[in-house]
Amino acid sequence: MIKRRVALMSLAGLPLFLRGFESASAASKDAEVIGSPLRGSLDAGKHGLLPQASGNQSRKLQSIIDKASAAGVPVFLPPGAYRVSNITLPAGAHLTGVPGASRLIYSGEGFLLAADEAAAITLSNLSIDGVNGWMEGENAALIHLRGVRDVVIDNCAVAGARGSAIVLERCGGRIERSHLSGATQYGLYAVESRGLSIVGNTVADCGNGGLLVHRWTKGTDGTLISGNRIERIRATAGGTGQNGNGINLFRADSVSVTSNHISDCAFSAIRANASSNAIISGNHCLNVGETSIYAEFGFEGAVISANIVDGAANGIAVVNLNEGGRISTVSGNVVRNLSSVGPYPAENAGFGIGISVEGDAAISGNMIENCANWAMQLGWGPYLRNVSVTGNVIRKAPVGIAVSVAEGAGATLIANNLLSETAQGAILGFRWKDKATGELANGPSGFQHLSISGNRTD
Repeated sequence: MIKRRVALMSLAGLPLFLRGFESASAASKDAEVIGSPLRGSLDAGKHGLLPQASGNQSRKLQSIIDKASAAGVPVFLPPGAYRVSNITLPAGAHLTGVPGASRLIYSGEGFLLAADEAAAITLSNLSIDGVNGWMEGENAALIHLRGVRDVVIDNCAVAGARGSAIVLERCGGRIERSHLSGATQYGLYAVESRGLSIVGNTVADCGNGGLLVHRWTKGTDGTLISGNRIERIRATAGGTGQNGNGINLFRADSVSVTSNHISDCAFSAIRANASSNAIISGNHCLNVGETSIYAEFGFEGAVISANIVDGAANGIAVVNLNEGGRISTVSGNVVRNLSSVGPYPAENAGFGIGISVEGDAAISGNMIENCANWAMQLGWGPYLRNVSVTGNVIRKAPVGIAVSVAEGAGATLIANNLLSETAQGAILGFRWKDKATGELANGPSGFQHLSISGNRTD
């Protein structure tokens, strides 16, 4: 019996032993592959490119890229550091290496990598270092691509740009799993994009912006921005919101901004300016200096849902009805810990406001807590029209809901909200920033444009 038991125990342990042997064998094979070229690629090391060489190797690398592109094969960069500049990527160029080990170092003459009207460009598994060297051009960037139908930048680290890390003009494709850091301007500036996806990247320590999706003329853009981590974005060029944003949309319609983690931005986590039909959903927005999520100026259509805003001067603002900003839903957000201190002297109603809306908007199911000013601002002077506010929970704010009662303010429904610890009033009417009514939560408002019912105050 003892021998049989020992035998059975030995057999039971055999799968574990075999799995361990297979893992060890796989690790051994991986170790052998490190530094080996991608199958079917042209090995730059075997064609004269020297790792760690002190001189500029731009001509040699350009020749290798041109040869490989003509043959339709990738270029493999063995581990090492290569000092280059002014590399033009032809159609079909594919440059790859070993992550963290294959490094392109900008040698400081003009630009680093560029392409113009190329069908497809792929950069993968590379570390690209601008060493804060001077670059030429209005939109200077370490990687500057124009008119490329299918861009793939995957698993790359782009750092130290004296300008932007990446600039794309009229490009499509995807930027993914890459780390963009230390740019004096922007991590990524994409303009007039054509079906672009920006997914799963880290953008950090940039001077004036994280991810920018802009258009020269307003129109459908369709960029997808999802799963990125953005942190420590400054506004070194100053201003009142054009700089210092984690994600910034400008004139770009039908863009989705979902499931990003954004923190420590000088102005907004997400700022959509004149961008219609934007979806802003499921984002973490932490510790920003001005308005955390902003939809402003000439837009029609914004869905802002299921975001967490914790720490800002203002929470969520959907405004500028006077400029055509209209049609929005703001639902299921958590907005809390808003300060009265912003990055410039306070204007209008000031800072510390949880959610503010103006035109053709439905606000429902939000949780707002701990605001230094008004938890909710409905309208500004006459700029209030067709706003419904239902089923929200508001706690710890001097004023729960501040609604415009200025002449010209339009139809507003405030119903079935729960308001607690609002020391100055649960629902109050304002003419611009001046208080104009007593408590409106439980009685007739006396204003024909207001319908207020079913609210609970504590």
